[in-house]
Amino acid sequence: MRALVTIAFVFAIAVSVHAQQAIKLKGQIVCESCWAEQADRKKNPYGTAADLTCADECAGKGLPRALAVEGEKGFTLYTLERGAYKTTPKAFLELVPKIVEIEGSLRTEGDKRIVKVDKLKVLAYGPALPILASTDAVLSLKDLTGAEQSLANYKGRYVVLNFWATWCIPCQKEMPDLSMIQNEYAPLGVQVIGAAGDPAADSAKVLKFIREYKVNFPIWLGASTTDMQRFGLGEVLPATAIIDRDGKIVWRKIGIVDAPELRKELDKLLNPKVAAATKTAKAERAKTKNASLVPA
Repeated sequence: MRALVTIAFVFAIAVSVHAQQAIKLKGQIVCESCWAEQADRKKNPYGTAADLTCADECAGKGLPRALAVEGEKGFTLYTLERGAYKTTPKAFLELVPKIVEIEGSLRTEGDKRIVKVDKLKVLAYGPALPILASTDAVLSLKDLTGAEQSLANYKGRYVVLNFWATWCIPCQKEMPDLSMIQNEYAPLGVQVIGAAGDPAADSAKVLKFIREYKVNFPIWLGASTTDMQRFGLGEVLPATAIIDRDGKIVWRKIGIVDAPELRKELDKLLNPKVAAATKTAKAERAKTKNASLVPA
């Protein structure tokens, strides 16, 4: 009899440990392992190029992604598990480091919180950023010819300023998207500029990179971590800022950007008529492309 009571008690504990409850959470999708590399995520927001590289490597090893939810006492991590929400084979890697809202069921295993994700909505595209001391966009660097260039010369236009370097592997991934944005938005008063961390002495290396990745926008040399910090972009490449027509910083991103993300932000800044024209142009390009794929 005692044995039966003991078995029943253990079973009850197991059921309570693995019981699932419906839950709705907002937070940032992170790599569970890489998150712990910084003790204070308030001072060191997650989402740098190093974080993204780490997340990719961990996904290759089968390590999970998690949702970092901020509370009064700090952050709580919830390990993410596939549910009804469709994700890629490397579960949720494509969503690092986006801010999302998820719905699903929660269970606990010891100290570990695990959420099976049934619904997911992207709220923002990157980590929280430090408050800017000033929104004035100030930067002067030399271009590949040795001529002095300044953001002050671009007042009256929107500028997409990308900090990068030839040695930065994640920077290579975003170059095609930045070139695409340059092609699409230049007629609308937008200019992409690349501020390279490479010094002027390495201009030959930069030129080789430009040819290899077909970069179609101006490149300035010698950008420093001090320059990046002035834009509220930390110290790790890549990082990007959008500057408005008055020379003010209006948007920032630490980590890799992509074309849909930049389009969304630029369309918000451009007036409704211009945004509508951009949407029509995209639809026409898609229509032309699809037509070319139809066999004669």
